[in-house]
Amino acid sequence: MTPPDSASEASTAGDCASVSPPRAARPWEAPLIEPRAIGERPRAVFLTAAWRQLVFLNYEFDPAVLEPLVTPGVELDRFEGRVLASIVGFRFANVRVLGLPVPGYTDFDEVNLRFYVRRQVETAHGPHWRRGVVFVKEIVPKRLVAWVARGLYGERYEARRMRSRRGEPAGVGGVSHRYEWAQSKGWGHVAAASDEPGTCPPLAVPGEENEQTFITEHYYGYARTRLGRTVEYEVAHPRWAVAEATTASYVADVARVYGPQFVESLSGQPTTAFLAEGSPVAIHWGRRLPASAGP
Repeated sequence: MTPPDSASEASTAGDCASVSPPRAARPWEAPLIEPRAIGERPRAVFLTAAWRQLVFLNYEFDPAVLEPLVTPGVELDRFEGRVLASIVGFRFANVRVLGLPVPGYTDFDEVNLRFYVRRQVETAHGPHWRRGVVFVKEIVPKRLVAWVARGLYGERYEARRMRSRRGEPAGVGGVSHRYEWAQSKGWGHVAAASDEPGTCPPLAVPGEENEQTFITEHYYGYARTRLGRTVEYEVAHPRWAVAEATTASYVADVARVYGPQFVESLSGQPTTAFLAEGSPVAIHWGRRLPASAGP
């Protein structure tokens, strides 16, 4: 059962905030405040939306595969010494550009492959590691979305036919999500399910030192422009509650979609997989880093 498309936070399976009784705000729902670099002015918000019904399949990578994609001024981020990348499927909902909805573009699916980076900035309180992501590719079903993202942020978006099954029951009180995209032969997919109750609140909130926190708490995006410069943009959202996946699967023509260098790392089972409830997000206008910026 796929929930009906809607620009509102309507009640749907898997969207638990709309069906839960009124409650006090949970501690992790407060907006996170990233420290500003000295002399840095906050950027205005370009896009707001809700990211819902997220699936994360996480893989360990040889750093040599990802290093060529690291943008100038940042470096690979590691969790317990390991370099990770994630296949992420989710639902974009209630999209607003500069505060206004664009008819036909308020709700759609996305699947992306991303890896994790960091950049050191000087703040009023001393050096701070700003953590972010670099996208290898982002698949959406909307050509205009892909065109705008490539033009404004330099992101590697690609438009393909997509379909999904979200919020389907799994196990006893669990839930499953499945996101699919058209390939040259058939359909690729990323899917995960949690067979245990608790995918709806209350969910476990990642602690300060675990892989779920590392994966979900990178609040900047980095992309390379056509001239080789780095664009940095902030993605603001509260902390996400997560549920461990009991089953997960990923099927794709990896060589054609991402390149032959990704086949080995993405051919095995993910090291971890989980689902997230998601939240509203705000994506800020990007800024170009100085050409002299270094790791």
